[in-house]
Amino acid sequence: MAMGKNVTPPPGDSGPAAESVSLRDALEERYLAYALSTIMGRALPDARDGLKPVHRRILYGMQILRLDPGTPFKKSAKIVGDVMGSFHPHGDQAIYDALVRLAQDFSSRYPLVDGQGNFGNIDGDSAAAYRYTEARMTDVARLLLEGIDEDSIDFRENYSGDQKEPIVLPAAIPHLLANGSQGIAVGMATSIPPHNIAELCDAALYMVSNPRATSEQLMAFVQGPDFPTGGIIVDSPEQIAESYRTGRGSFRVRARWEREESARGMWVVVVTEIPYGVQKSRLIEKLAELIDDKKLPLVAEVRDESAEDVRVVLEPRNRTVDPATMMESLFRLSELESRFPLNMNVLVDGVVPRVLALHEALRQWIDHRRNVLVRRSRFRLRQIEHRLEVLVGMLVVFLNLDEVIRIIRDEDEPKDALMTRFALTEVQANYILDTRLRSLRRLEEMQLRKENEALEAEKAGIEELLGDEAKQWKTIQLQIRDLKKKFSPESKIGKRRTTFDLAPNMADVDLTEAMIEREPVTVVLSRKGWIRALKGHVADVSGVTFKGDDELLISFFAETTSKLLLIASNGRAFTLDASKLPGGRGFGEPLRVMVDVEEGADVFAAFLYKPGAKMFVASSDGRGFLAPQDEMIGNTRKGKGLLTLDAGSRMATIIPAVGDHVAIIGENRKLLVFPLAELPEMARGKGVRLQRYKDGGLADARVFAIASGLTWQDSANRTFTVGKPELNEWIGARAEAGRLPPKGFPKNNRFG
Repeated sequence: MAMGKNVTPPPGDSGPAAESVSLRDALEERYLAYALSTIMGRALPDARDGLKPVHRRILYGMQILRLDPGTPFKKSAKIVGDVMGSFHPHGDQAIYDALVRLAQDFSSRYPLVDGQGNFGNIDGDSAAAYRYTEARMTDVARLLLEGIDEDSIDFRENYSGDQKEPIVLPAAIPHLLANGSQGIAVGMATSIPPHNIAELCDAALYMVSNPRATSEQLMAFVQGPDFPTGGIIVDSPEQIAESYRTGRGSFRVRARWEREESARGMWVVVVTEIPYGVQKSRLIEKLAELIDDKKLPLVAEVRDESAEDVRVVLEPRNRTVDPATMMESLFRLSELESRFPLNMNVLVDGVVPRVLALHEALRQWIDHRRNVLVRRSRFRLRQIEHRLEVLVGMLVVFLNLDEVIRIIRDEDEPKDALMTRFALTEVQANYILDTRLRSLRRLEEMQLRKENEALEAEKAGIEELLGDEAKQWKTIQLQIRDLKKKFSPESKIGKRRTTFDLAPNMADVDLTEAMIEREPVTVVLSRKGWIRALKGHVADVSGVTFKGDDELLISFFAETTSKLLLIASNGRAFTLDASKLPGGRGFGEPLRVMVDVEEGADVFAAFLYKPGAKMFVASSDGRGFLAPQDEMIGNTRKGKGLLTLDAGSRMATIIPAVGDHVAIIGENRKLLVFPLAELPEMARGKGVRLQRYKDGGLADARVFAIASGLTWQDSANRTFTVGKPELNEWIGARAEAGRLPPKGFPKNNRFG
């Protein structure tokens, strides 16, 4: 076809007419379909059996292959191929990765797959290819599948429509909480830690007896997560309870360590358990980097002496180092302490995604077990009724054996003849015709009568069970008690691995002092924002030189272990470590190299950080509040917001809040004194109205003790003090206008 030539399609039927569709609507519809597919078909577990579809299909595929515990292993490639070909139309590697994780005892608290071969390790090494490894189910997996052939759950067609797959497994264990789950869907995610089955059984037994039990009550049995790699949870019981109550939160998990004496009076710290989900090789690599970068001055060396068990050896810099202090520095900077998030977002009844509390998650499993019990009982009842029907027919045979044989021998249609002669059902007649003659013995008749009696008794028991909900719950309790015996706290698999403790109070352990040599320094800050630290406490800084036309703004004493707080004129607070300040030689360094002060903003104030201290903060438009210094401390270059300023206002003052009264002087030369208690304590914000103005704003402020009186300095540096009796006429309530100050108050409206 020549370029640029117009081609008209031939007339005639060209198929269905094109339909105009809004691109927005089409994208929304398709993305919603994709999101629902990801949420329900991949990422979120079912609340009843705690499994995602890929895990459920792997276990069911192994059930079909008869890979029960104790049977010979089969190649993982065979399992992956069958699961992919019959149930899971996704990548083979995704299926194998899921199977591998189910076999790793450091990933799954109760492994569902018994693997033979290289299934990876805690260092993060991947498993061998599926053609090299073999697998079968564990006893825990069998419990999940127990009763699956007894109509205990519903099945649906697989993706190709030629087989059936289970919608949910019978789940004789509370697997959702026992092994936990993690996944990321579209717009939502789930993160559930593993727990101890024995504790979950105790909680479930309590919940059966007390259906309205709350998560707080269940925590008398469920202490918290029980990770396969052990470790120590250092959250408070109140924090853990809040996480379980809401279904959201996190758990701080620390490595388990012990001090071990070595030669010549030295000692080392040996880490025997690391937090769940942390790769040991990556952890050691990170520790080595921190030591090389001199960020761990208390640690001299790290060695990995692990074999089957974890053994990471940490050598201190010298014998005088405190082990607890050294480990606190490691917990701060490395994955020896990590956070495991809790987001109990699951598919309720396999359909609706929702975040559940602890008691709701356990209730899902308990109710599911009752449904399974009822369905299995009805299935067994149908089996019994069928067998009883057959037994009645067989007993008729024994009573009329000669006649039955004659009919079978002589009649052209023996089935119809038997049904007519003895009033048998079609099922009974077929069974009689299929029975071998050698089975028709006197002894067999006795066995049939005994079997009939036993089945009648069993039938009566099942009918009574199905008609009495209390008996059903009692049966559930018996099943849970049997389950607890299998996973008793005394057994190897049932013993709790993760313990609980409270982290030491960081206020009592000064890591900064431990890692930095403590020396006195004098901090010098220039008006143009250049900062340095002079060695020692220099009382007279008049000889300090500055760059160009720069000059001294402020100086104060500190130590190399101190933290400094800088307040910018735009109301933001910045934190600096005195140990990181440049030395006294030269002019120092610009503050903007260390912190991100916005263009147009300057340093308004600088002072030494004192834990627990409070500052009085105010803006030029007469608003202010009390700000704890602890809330000003930050670790980022961008600092933290402190005083929110309206357009046209500026930072007016920030002074220590030491005293019980506040004195405010306005630009209109009106003085007001009011109690400090009338000011709110805030971490950040605009604050409240301090003084009422018609024109102008705030000029100066002072916090003082009323018993000592209000002091100020005049232009000649003379100090004046006004006692409490003389101040009575200026004492009022916050936000009043005030009145002209006493005689002798400076004309510049400053307290000096």
